[in-house]
Amino acid sequence: MREISIAVVQMSPKLNEQSENLLKMSEMIGKIASQEKVDLIVFPELITSGNELGLRFTELAQRVPGPTVNLIAQRANDYGVYVAFGMVTKERVESVLYNSAILIGPDGELVDVYNKVHLRGEERMAFREGIRLSVNDTEVGTIGMMLGYDLAFPEITRSLVLDGAEIILVMANWEVNYMDEWKTYLRARAYENAVYVVGANRVGEDITLNFGGESMVVGPRGQIFASMADETDPETGAPKEGYIVAKIDLDQVRKNREEFQFIQNRQPAIYRPLVRKY
Repeated sequence: MREISIAVVQMSPKLNEQSENLLKMSEMIGKIASQEKVDLIVFPELITSGNELGLRFTELAQRVPGPTVNLIAQRANDYGVYVAFGMVTKERVESVLYNSAILIGPDGELVDVYNKVHLRGEERMAFREGIRLSVNDTEVGTIGMMLGYDLAFPEITRSLVLDGAEIILVMANWEVNYMDEWKTYLRARAYENAVYVVGANRVGEDITLNFGGESMVVGPRGQIFASMADETDPETGAPKEGYIVAKIDLDQVRKNREEFQFIQNRQPAIYRPLVRKY
């Protein structure tokens, strides 16, 4: 068996309070890694800044590597774990910003940066669309990354899987009014690709948006290995902060793909409309 343990953090970042959010992330990494034997810790999208910042994203955007990545890299190295999280990044041209996912290795080295491909609503005014996908061979399996709205597009997950992904990390800011979509998409992407899908969704509120949590780890047959769906405040019913840990066996990916032939039975020659612009 190729067993690994994954921790998924469900956190409420404070809007525009980057230092405070980083301190909270750092403490959470230390808490999880000192209490659990984990290989990978996953945080939500834009976890260092919050979501509704508009033009203020320019003030918080950092190059990679930079202060934020270096800090989390040090914590990853301290505890010998992979860490994935979302933040706003920038290129050398100051005005070019991306909604990015960062993957750091247990030696503190940067593994990859993924820039969100599918932007929605006001994101389109703040960020530029990414132009490539992220799949990386690591000591804990082949990892693909996506952010939020990417999950709604089955082409992304299928492309990651065709490039070898065994685990898909979905870092999200999914709103409370659309949680049925969130849960359905996570399980559907796992089922249709025989892949592990790890969904890390934030909680709390920014200015007008309220986020729904229900972070989970889904197996290649759509089975839920761990979930925070029932972690709610007893008084308000709002989803709570916290984390879950799931132990998974990556050998199940190959087993299920061989048994159900979702990848092998494809007919790419008749899928040409998929790449036609609407």
